[in-house]
Amino acid sequence: MATIFDENITYLKGVGTARADLLASELGIKTYGDLVNHFPYKYLDRTKFYTIREINADMNYIQLKGKILNVELLGEKRKQRLVATFFDGTGTVKLLWFQGIKWAQQQVKPNVDYVIFGKPSEFNGALNFMHPEIELLEAFQGKPDFSLQALYNTTEKMKAKFLNSKAIHKLQQNLLPLLKGKLTETLPAYLIEKHKLLNVYDALYNIHLPLSHDLLQKAQFRLKFEELFYIQLKLLRFKHFQATHLGGFHFGKVGALFNDFYE
Repeated sequence: MATIFDENITYLKGVGTARADLLASELGIKTYGDLVNHFPYKYLDRTKFYTIREINADMNYIQLKGKILNVELLGEKRKQRLVATFFDGTGTVKLLWFQGIKWAQQQVKPNVDYVIFGKPSEFNGALNFMHPEIELLEAFQGKPDFSLQALYNTTEKMKAKFLNSKAIHKLQQNLLPLLKGKLTETLPAYLIEKHKLLNVYDALYNIHLPLSHDLLQKAQFRLKFEELFYIQLKLLRFKHFQATHLGGFHFGKVGALFNDFYE
């Protein structure tokens, strides 16, 4: 019997044919169920901002807020790149785009407040961010309070088509409301009550869009519990099958040959 998990991912808002083909070929995501079970690999605390003075090239993904001082289009043809100078009051870094230059030119404007997110790197002694996520500070502050932002594995081919972690996160935001009230519980009620587990929808919601650290931990516990529960159930089922169908030859009586057979 088909469920909402079997719905084709093509028809989810923000996907379409081209993105659906990319999701299928790169990550094996073809249905709503595939997408909602594409879990984050870590979470970024979006309440924390660094200053340029604090950062170095050894740090992981971080976010800054500040202004673009200037934007330059450098190089020609395949070596063309867009370079923006970002300033936050404590220093400057370069933002670089080698792909999606036309898109970046439309988004990046001087003397406007932005939030940028990416991994700092170093070239010729200067810090830079290659293909950072960039968002108007005003828009960032007006979003729902998802202070813990899920980060998702993607591929270079996906990133080149702007199907990065942020885009996956947005697709999860589009999908989860469609699942509410349409999911069948996968664990017995007595287990949920005994172990005070989140229901299946709340667990999936808070694994992708955690409303707090506490709810994230509860979602992780529920999903790990379920995974181990069904592994254990499968082992017990196999043990029962062996006992009832693969019991071997039963010696009803031990005769004289039993002790001499292997001599």
